[in-house]
Amino acid sequence: MLIVSGKIYVKPAEREKFLSSSLEAIGKARLWPGCTDFIVAADPVEPNRVNVYEEWDSEAQLLAFRDNGPDDDLYSVIERASVARHIIASSGPP
Repeated sequence: MLIVSGKIYVKPAEREKFLSSSLEAIGKARLWPGCTDFIVAADPVEPNRVNVYEEWDSEAQLLAFRDNGPDDDLYSVIERASVARHIIASSGPP
């Protein structure tokens, strides 16, 4: 399993536009083979922060989606980001 998670900081006045523009990518990702979860959400504390979380069965499936993902225009309002991939060897109940 592969998890992509992190935070994206956008221009404060552009957060709603960024979130709205993300809806298409969220919908496509959730239907994409190998995607088990995909979310882009407004942070409840920081007005210019967006949180991202994705779960994928494999790196190959993630990369296949990225090759067909959103246009670069979605990224024009990003000021900075800290997003990382995490490879999960095993998982179970807490």
